[in-house]
Amino acid sequence: MAVQEARRGSGSDKGAYGVAHGGGCTCGDCPHGAREGHRRAVAAFLLRRDEFAAGQGLPAAVAHSPSASRQWVSEELSQSAELVAERGRAEGEAWLAGLGRRTAAVVWAAVVLLLLGQSLTAIGAGWTAARTAGLAAALVVAGALTAASWFHRARGGALAPVIGEDNRLSTSRAVAATWVLFVAYAVLVLAGQLAVASGHGRRDSLISGLELARGAGVVTVLAVVCGIAVLVRRVGLRVLGQRLQKVRADRPRAADLLADDAGRGTFADIQYVVISTVALVFAAVRLARRPEQLPDLPWGLAVVVLVSAATYVAGKYAEGGRPVILSVVRAREAGDLDAPVRTGDDIEIRGAGFVPPGAQRADRLSRMVVRIGAVNVHVPLVPVTGGFSNPTDDLLTVPVPADVEPGRVDVQVITSAGVETNRYAIDVTD
Repeated sequence: MAVQEARRGSGSDKGAYGVAHGGGCTCGDCPHGAREGHRRAVAAFLLRRDEFAAGQGLPAAVAHSPSASRQWVSEELSQSAELVAERGRAEGEAWLAGLGRRTAAVVWAAVVLLLLGQSLTAIGAGWTAARTAGLAAALVVAGALTAASWFHRARGGALAPVIGEDNRLSTSRAVAATWVLFVAYAVLVLAGQLAVASGHGRRDSLISGLELARGAGVVTVLAVVCGIAVLVRRVGLRVLGQRLQKVRADRPRAADLLADDAGRGTFADIQYVVISTVALVFAAVRLARRPEQLPDLPWGLAVVVLVSAATYVAGKYAEGGRPVILSVVRAREAGDLDAPVRTGDDIEIRGAGFVPPGAQRADRLSRMVVRIGAVNVHVPLVPVTGGFSNPTDDLLTVPVPADVEPGRVDVQVITSAGVETNRYAIDVTD
């Protein structure tokens, strides 16, 4: 009751952000103002969180009660965080809508650089049919990518196939797509030379350049990286089986290729991208030196890529795990007497994996629920300067509501990813 009266007295939380169109359009429907609207919402939320952490801004109706003030602060921050998340999703959609144009511009810039490079290297050596075929193949690939960007303009343009279901860039798909484009470009270079070849011997030489003995290393690497891109999709089955926690991102970022969902760099992803890039550069140099055949990637380098790919897959299947409750105890403040758990007391739930990677934002934290018996208790947000002291990945503090019947009850945590922990039995007394 005190919390509801305080909220009516303080006004709507959205008023803290001001008028949406004040000082320029910042609404989520305007692509030009989505980023500014998200920036303002984040700044206002951080200011509000730090004020609450310092004990400021509490209405008089709840200031006398620690439990009521904690609930009021938690609900105010939860509503503020939802507005920040809404603005973040709007910014992500606007960013994706413009990504197609940017990717198309990058593709055609690469074609221009290829033309300049061929022109410079042709000085003294002369212009050859292989250079013409290379430029024509680049135009075909660039045209195909531009068409893909138009058809998928609302989902990231040409990058849409490498964006995963969690709205992040997929490392396995990006590596596989890069190799597919390179091999397609190499075959088009051979096809272009074959189209303009006049001599019978020259045509036979170009056709023999496609033999498996010439490009066995490249074909093997292509098959492995494409197979891994399909195999890693089984991560979705691990999510459905509650063996892996996944939360959706607002938009894809380049760092997704080298980092986990929490933004931390991971060895498996980094080594896979680095080794694949090195091998791809080597293959590109071989194609430039011998455009009449598929790049003959040495088996030593091909095996290095295969080892890197196996490490990446092993790392993907080793990550994750279900959250677990290890113990539940009565929260005790300094000066309190030791006592059993009663209704109205706070309990500490100790364990691991309560906060999934990428769920450190306030709107994600506010979705955590603790089931005590038949009662669902939302985990309160306790702000501190720069973050939150509750909830954390290994410790949650929640009150035992009066609706919990005395006796032996089960405690279970439901994370923001929707994954349930094991049940832990406690005794609640009158």
